[in-house]
Amino acid sequence: MKLVRYGKPGKEKPGLIDMDGRIRDLSEVVGDIGGETLSPKSLRKIARLRPGNLPLVRGKPRLGSCVSRPGNFIAIGLNYADHAAEAGAKIPAEPIVFMKATNCVVGPNDDIVIPKGSTKTDWEVELAIVIGTGGSHIAERNALEHVAGFCVCNDVSEREYQVERSGGQWDKGKGCPTFGPLGPWLVTPDELGNVQKLDLWLDVNGVRQQTGNTSTMIFGVKHLVSYVSRFMKLEPGDVITTGTPPGVALGRKPPNYLRAGDTISCGIDGLGAQASRVIAWKKGM
Repeated sequence: MKLVRYGKPGKEKPGLIDMDGRIRDLSEVVGDIGGETLSPKSLRKIARLRPGNLPLVRGKPRLGSCVSRPGNFIAIGLNYADHAAEAGAKIPAEPIVFMKATNCVVGPNDDIVIPKGSTKTDWEVELAIVIGTGGSHIAERNALEHVAGFCVCNDVSEREYQVERSGGQWDKGKGCPTFGPLGPWLVTPDELGNVQKLDLWLDVNGVRQQTGNTSTMIFGVKHLVSYVSRFMKLEPGDVITTGTPPGVALGRKPPNYLRAGDTISCGIDGLGAQASRVIAWKKGM
């Protein structure tokens, strides 16, 4: 299945993408896409539906994030060896875990805001895991049983805040408003196939910046779900974004950081694509 949330910000409705790529309304079936809606029982209920019997959504509504605000938005750093090399960092012996603010989550095509005074805002296309069954100390062999689905994430980052003003941690550069586009849709594992053989890409102003494949992850999806669950209890609707391949602005010589007016497009095989406009911060944002 491909699950979506559509409508104006803060008023999104749950939906299902049918075989013809159209949105079918799920409002009479579930309240939202997130939390307990993503439990195996709830997903089985949705899977039994006949999409043709659901109300058709007309037009081209805005797409919200494909999962409602997660309880935890967990991120993994330096999880592709070639990205670690371009950042001048050693390959980590264990996953690097940090948190993104949950209120940075936005829709896949919403504007990305450069923070006030920022000159080093960067992009990172990533595969995101959405948890369906929570737990602690999840065995790696059972990890995929805890996954509701996957989606595209742009782990937007402010490198001055992250690196130069880090104070020893990365969170300051990772959770600014609009720094977490998710979607366009959440795809369940049965539809996606092998999650460790997916191409990723990202363009800025129509020029390819990132190209990669999830097969080159240092730590795979199963390991990451198991590993993170050792240090915090995972809950339905939590998101784990899994690191980015090479090609970020930080690794360029000289770096080509984002500027107002830029456009970003990114996508992953089987998970769709995002298209965002970059805008400057202004008072009230």
